[in-house]
Amino acid sequence: QVQLVESGGGLVQAGGSLRLSCAASGSIFSMGAMGWYRQAPGNQRELVARIFDSRINYADSVKGRFTISRDNAKNTVYLQMNNLQHEDTAVYTCYAKITTTTWPTSITNDYWGQGTQVTVSS
Repeated sequence: QVQLVESGGGLVQAGGSLRLSCAASGSIFSMGAMGWYRQAPGNQRELVARIFDSRINYADSVKGRFTISRDNAKNTVYLQMNNLQHEDTAVYTCYAKITTTTWPTSITNDYWGQGTQVTVSS
């Protein structure tokens, strides 16, 4: 059983910062891409940032303000969000592509966190 547990959301004023964390636990054999999505009320879910090895992708709307990083030893991905704006208000959900093993097979699936609310007051 694999779980992703997020932390770090909350309420912040425009221009402020927050740092989200997402830790994976369980019977993990290896981890591939990790990232963050967000969804605001009435909007479609959008990819905010993704990291896999040295490759990092950001949504245009967050480039220069958000930084994604990961600690492979801790199976954790982070999202540092600076200069937050009202339009960043959303539920942020992390995901990870994780391989688990049950001998003699291995299975790779996408796993999702429970979501954490980020609210930016203008």
